[in-house]
Amino acid sequence: MKKFDIACLIDDDKMFTFLMSKQMRLIDFCDSILVFNDGDEALRYLKPIMHSPETLPSVILLDINMPVLDGWQFLDEFVKFDIPKKITVYIVSSSIDHADRIKAASYREVSNFYVKPITNANLVEMLNEIEV
Repeated sequence: MKKFDIACLIDDDKMFTFLMSKQMRLIDFCDSILVFNDGDEALRYLKPIMHSPETLPSVILLDINMPVLDGWQFLDEFVKFDIPKKITVYIVSSSIDHADRIKAASYREVSNFYVKPITNANLVEMLNEIEV
């Protein structure tokens, strides 16, 4: 089965990241998981390795409502990077606001918007979008 090499979870909800990590391992979603509590923490990790494709995640699951640097602010900085490999970004949020979906669609880097809780079917759907 196809899977991502490195997945990145950016979410301030520690219970969500814990459960999501377990769920991802259970369905063999990826080889390794990076977890960050806010967008700033993720950017500080990603910036220095941006030109090392083998160390970059293949997929980012991004919450939009976080302290310090929220998902929108993260995306605004992330899109400025000259990224040497394709990184698929999924918004994973508790927001049901249609305006958030429209805003997410305005970023070409965002592949889809999922409302929490994330199911195994959602993760399999993400895996099925991997380009071979």
